[in-house]
Amino acid sequence: MTTEDFDSLVPQRSFSRRDFVGTAVGSGFAAAVLPVSAQTVTTDTQGLDAGPVTVPVGDFKLPAYAARPAGKKNAPVVLVISEIFGVHEHIADVARRFAKLGYFAIAPELFVRQGDAKSVTDIARLMSEIISKVPDEQVMRDLDATVAWAKTQGGNTAHLGITGFCWGGRITWLYAAHNPQVKAGVAWYGRLQGTSTPLTPKHPIDVVAQLKAPVLGLYGGQDGGIPVASVAAMQEALQQGSAAARASEFVVYKEVGHAFHADYRPSYRAEAAKDGWTRCLAWFKQHGV
Repeated sequence: MTTEDFDSLVPQRSFSRRDFVGTAVGSGFAAAVLPVSAQTVTTDTQGLDAGPVTVPVGDFKLPAYAARPAGKKNAPVVLVISEIFGVHEHIADVARRFAKLGYFAIAPELFVRQGDAKSVTDIARLMSEIISKVPDEQVMRDLDATVAWAKTQGGNTAHLGITGFCWGGRITWLYAAHNPQVKAGVAWYGRLQGTSTPLTPKHPIDVVAQLKAPVLGLYGGQDGGIPVASVAAMQEALQQGSAAARASEFVVYKEVGHAFHADYRPSYRAEAAKDGWTRCLAWFKQHGV
């Protein structure tokens, strides 16, 4: 897919204040990121079945946003994992972008048991009160349930991919080590190292021996939270890991920082975002997603 293809897929529109915060999964934007950029990109639902769904996880009903080509069965499945802000309009839009290309894309709301990530106005409070309380074990279980649900809906989970942004980038690495069904992952600027805690016992660098699918890492060379040294350490560790780990790759965009794909934020860098999207699609195709 070329830059021109990307531009035609996600035409721009302006957002008014009333569009910023919504209550339904996949609508509005999180309060902590207000105001969003004057213009962002959006993908329509023409030709798609798209909207909020619920995924059964035992007795719990997990909210999610799903998008797929209308009437299409056996579409390959892509899990779309959000940043700390939850499944807002941008994450739903990414799901629609995949659906326009023939995928069954699902973005589960993985913080919902701990609170409403979209409603918290302060990022520090969001981290301390909600995100820091989300156990990795719970996330893995929810994603397993999402994959199982997708199969009951006609999705082809034999061709399963996962991609995630920031917090979701870290989860992408972990899930590629957790689920042998995953064919490939694409991690956008997800943390690679960290302190072990009861809720987050391992980080991507700790699971390279268990990676079951190759992961493409898309990172910014000017990311203050994920230094280039962390990427270099991960690259070295991957070479000592599983076959999938050794097949994993990194692309570091030297002149950009964190969240360069987030077109609704000032951090957005169009050239890197479009190149990353092209590489993401090619990676999935290369590895059977």
